[in-house]
Amino acid sequence: MIFWIASYPKNGNTWLRSLLSAYYFTKNGNFINDKILKNIPQFPEKRYFTNFDYDKSIPASTAQFWIKAQEIINKEKKIKFFKTHNIYGSLNNTNFSNKYNSIGAVYIIRDPRNVITSMMNHFEMNKDDALNFMLNEKKFTYDHFKKNDYSDFQFISSWEKNYKSWIKNKDFPIKLIKYEDLIDQTFYIVKDLINFINKTCNLDHNFDKSKAQNAIETTSFEKLKKIENNHGFSESIKSKNRNNKVPFFHLGPNNNWQKIFDPSFANKLNTIFKETLEELRYH
Repeated sequence: MIFWIASYPKNGNTWLRSLLSAYYFTKNGNFINDKILKNIPQFPEKRYFTNFDYDKSIPASTAQFWIKAQEIINKEKKIKFFKTHNIYGSLNNTNFSNKYNSIGAVYIIRDPRNVITSMMNHFEMNKDDALNFMLNEKKFTYDHFKKNDYSDFQFISSWEKNYKSWIKNKDFPIKLIKYEDLIDQTFYIVKDLINFINKTCNLDHNFDKSKAQNAIETTSFEKLKKIENNHGFSESIKSKNRNNKVPFFHLGPNNNWQKIFDPSFANKLNTIFKETLEELRYH
């Protein structure tokens, strides 16, 4: 069965995966390099559709095989962790997943006003384009550097639709984590999440405090940024404008929309996201 690490892009998924991969897939909890992240791969992704006949030149052509691909993954009858930015919903009358293939999930969310600044850096766009990206309910992502190949298609929809699609699902237990809480109360959030995963997935594990502390220490923003500076990082993408990669670890905890955006744009964001900001208690 699959346990999902879900989020909208640039909401803290990579940090959470780093923490969990260090805890569950190393002996002592130390995150040495990003190769550990391979233990929590992404779905949907091209490699899971090699057994199916689809037209890679058509966006969403792989969606019809989402469930069947997961059924193949689950033939091993093991708990598998997967990252996804896909909505938990349907596309072209095809569901992303179901209770027969998914056992649980954690959804990490971040203040949308800070998501915009991360989107601006990661996708090399201005603030208005980043906002429009987040509001687009028909938005999807894929590998832009593979011409006429949508095999890595993910239907992410809008920031709000993505979030609500997961937390309102009735198929399996889900835990919501705020990126800001993960920063402020890292140990307690990680401990609570690990206990949730162990219980939900019926894992016969006791919480290992020492291992968790090592995972937290070795996946700090500064440590991950240092790994990227020295060795590169698999999550970073090629620049559209320059012959290099866009740094994945940009501002991290220092990302503050109030210091970056002018008052008029900040007020616009507060108005657009008002309902969800109040729901999530973002001030």
